[in-house]
Amino acid sequence: MALLEEFQGIVDSLPADWTDLELDCRIFDESRYVDAATSMVTCNAQPYSKAEWHWRLLVAHQFGHAASVGAVRTALKLLDQAGIAGELAVREVREGRVEVNQWWGRPQSVRDAFRQLRSQ
Repeated sequence: MALLEEFQGIVDSLPADWTDLELDCRIFDESRYVDAATSMVTCNAQPYSKAEWHWRLLVAHQFGHAASVGAVRTALKLLDQAGIAGELAVREVREGRVEVNQWWGRPQSVRDAFRQLRSQ
């Protein structure tokens, strides 16, 4: 299975209120590690050193300090197009978190629009 299809299947299986996703990625042909690493830079993948898995991917759903779903899709699509096969493993999923913002001085219309946009 292509990495992009595998990732899409993982994302589709998550509940609607997921916020953070941690994945591990491994490529099968380690001689192509440098080629793969240039694609994985797109989603700020964190390399493991001397580990069974090659990268840790942090994915954010709507907010947070992680790569967006679109950025991860792009990186995995580049790997698929280059013919680099691999696998993904879900390590952790967090759900139900809500973004915290400073609302002092903001009009009520902005607060209502934000609440509607981020409603769970």
